[in-house]
Amino acid sequence: MAHIYIYSPSGAVRDKAAFKRGVTRLKKLGHEVELDADALSRHTRFAGDDASRLAAIHRAADSGADVALISRGGYGLTRILPAIKYKQVAKAIAKGTQFVGMSDFTAFQNALLAKTGAVTWAGPSLLEDFGAQAPDDIMEACFDDMVSGQGEGAGWHLSTACAAANAKRRPGVWAHDAVLWGGNLAVLVSLLGTPYFPQIKNGVLFLEDIGEHPYRIERMLTQLLHAGVLAQQKAVVLGQFSNYKLTAHDKGFKLQSVVDWLRSQIKAPVLTDLPFGHVPTKLCLPLGQKIDLVVEGRDALLLWAHQQHESQDD
Repeated sequence: MAHIYIYSPSGAVRDKAAFKRGVTRLKKLGHEVELDADALSRHTRFAGDDASRLAAIHRAADSGADVALISRGGYGLTRILPAIKYKQVAKAIAKGTQFVGMSDFTAFQNALLAKTGAVTWAGPSLLEDFGAQAPDDIMEACFDDMVSGQGEGAGWHLSTACAAANAKRRPGVWAHDAVLWGGNLAVLVSLLGTPYFPQIKNGVLFLEDIGEHPYRIERMLTQLLHAGVLAQQKAVVLGQFSNYKLTAHDKGFKLQSVVDWLRSQIKAPVLTDLPFGHVPTKLCLPLGQKIDLVVEGRDALLLWAHQQHESQDD
């Protein structure tokens, strides 16, 4: 199977049991697992000091592994973005190492995209996914497709409400040769106005978050709107926004209120229900890859295999 390099570029590993379960699970799936020397290091809330975490990223790039998988997210990557050797990472990707992660990893992925155009994978992390008591079957299947290079795309079912909201749009290809990008909303917004925010036009922007009340989600989307980012996209795809609490003060204001507002602000379609985020069931998505977005009724598809084949032919 695959040689998987585990490293910790963000928050410190607090759940050692989940870490061990994750490593055991990957080995049970047939993978060779290599642990970075500082994978379990700690400096305050971080997985080692800034220099240690930078070195871990660069060791992952030099490992020759098939997959460089983060142990967990948290916080820590935005503060070290200026010191990352992006060309070194991009060279490793060109040689076949797939960098995989989500959450705080969004900062690394979009900075790398902005600096080099290299493709990474928005997908699972060791603790949250493989270290779960019962890892999700769909997550593991998608990861296996990514590792084996057999994945051609990802599909999901839209809710009845989402399909109805987009019913006037003609079924078929809604975005062609569009760059798929995005990730965690809060982390992505923190990159605005910096050299690490990709300037993507005619893209498909996917977003997710955890623990953010709908009004905060709207506030961050408003920042993207006012910055002109949303108007430049062919579509906005919303994943899972989990672990927030509504209050009596909201008086009916909820996540759907934000979705309805967003649709009133931009011409591009807004799709929901993408199986991606801080939830057990998640797809693996090639961040930075050109894709086609196809919608037929309640079926939505992100297709990228043809783009990868064209790149290899070039």
